[in-house]
Amino acid sequence: KSSVQTVGEEQIQNPYTELLVLKGHQDIVRFLVQIDDYRFASAGDDGIICLWNAQTGEKLFELHGHTHKITAIAPFSSSDAFEEKNHLIITASADRTVIVWDCTSGRQVQKVSCFHSTVKCLTVLQRLDVWLSGGSDLCVWNRKLDLLCKSSHLTDAGISALVELPKNCVAVAVGRELIIFRLSGSNNESEGWNVFEVKRLVDHQDNILSLVSINDLTFVTGSHVGELIVWDALDWTKQASECNFWDSSVHPDVQPEIKLSQSPNETSVQHLTSDEECVFAAVGKGIYVYNLQMKRVIACQRTAHDSSVLHIEKLPNRQLISCSEDGSVRIWELREKQQLAAEPVGAGFFNMWGFGRANKQANQTAKKMQESTPMYFLELVGDLIGHSSAVQMFLYFGELGLATCSADHLIILWKDGERESSLRSLTLFQKLAQNGDLQLKL
Repeated sequence: KSSVQTVGEEQIQNPYTELLVLKGHQDIVRFLVQIDDYRFASAGDDGIICLWNAQTGEKLFELHGHTHKITAIAPFSSSDAFEEKNHLIITASADRTVIVWDCTSGRQVQKVSCFHSTVKCLTVLQRLDVWLSGGSDLCVWNRKLDLLCKSSHLTDAGISALVELPKNCVAVAVGRELIIFRLSGSNNESEGWNVFEVKRLVDHQDNILSLVSINDLTFVTGSHVGELIVWDALDWTKQASECNFWDSSVHPDVQPEIKLSQSPNETSVQHLTSDEECVFAAVGKGIYVYNLQMKRVIACQRTAHDSSVLHIEKLPNRQLISCSEDGSVRIWELREKQQLAAEPVGAGFFNMWGFGRANKQANQTAKKMQESTPMYFLELVGDLIGHSSAVQMFLYFGELGLATCSADHLIILWKDGERESSLRSLTLFQKLAQNGDLQLKL
């Protein structure tokens, strides 16, 4: 029997009781990106990009220009305060092209076809008004798609993830290595720009899958075999580390070893997100909440889903949403445990006390702190069943609801049933009043 939690039909804390099914793709939908408060774009293996209205579910545009699957997508809005904000998106494809699209007109603005390998990630640096593409090279482009500069050839495997850091730096994941690059340049002329490697970090023992910036001081990486490292974003030193998600019995004074016999699906860090106070990690089938100040896991759900968790986000309240290969989307509430019922998380979870060297005094201090700190738990409060295959990711639109995309070729807009019912009643009331059919009877 599965150890995954279940929630009954009466899901009081789950507002998403209505759904709209959006059909526009013929293959796996892997990416959703928010354009503004009510629009988003979807893309996937059919090479098509669709633009949608998150309020109505209307398909605004269907963009054709790529001949192979989409491998990356990013919004790129103009930052010029003197002109009307222009919403653009950039898409990269396995056809080795990158296209910039205008979201207002749906037209293709520019196309670049000079890549030697597939671009796997795109990042926009709004402050510098440039964007970066990561493939076998790290390339820097301006808004007109002029190549400003690029790194030397890194590897045939290519860049899997990149994130912006302070002081015009970026962290780039290349296999198991983390490379720090610095950008220099003060104008849009290609001669004025340069990108150069300043540091190479080789602390991970397997390929880096997840890379997320916490704030201007911290960023975090996660690997294929369940290693998670917290880094200083200014000097790129390691602040904390964990590589024992699957084993809660390891002694805190002994540096844990990677168990290569362990199934990667059980330990792989698929996705990371943060709210500055905590890091939320999707590891195998589970969800882990790691407090950055305490340097330890404060809550975990080891079997949050029946299959690997692919995406996780923290909502503005104390809720989390996760989606999985099992086709489900789940809502979790982070709640504080009663002290008497508190069960300390095993020593192997994100434990940095005395990491790498036995230190009894530090360990005793940590033990006291752990015992005096209130623990939390993740309670399942909502289960959204609508997709028939793996849910790749989702976008949260606040009052407008939640958009999910899946390997079943569908996008679903999940709506707050009570809110939608109230809006329909209000619309009907206004229509009757406008037509004069509404009479006040005394």
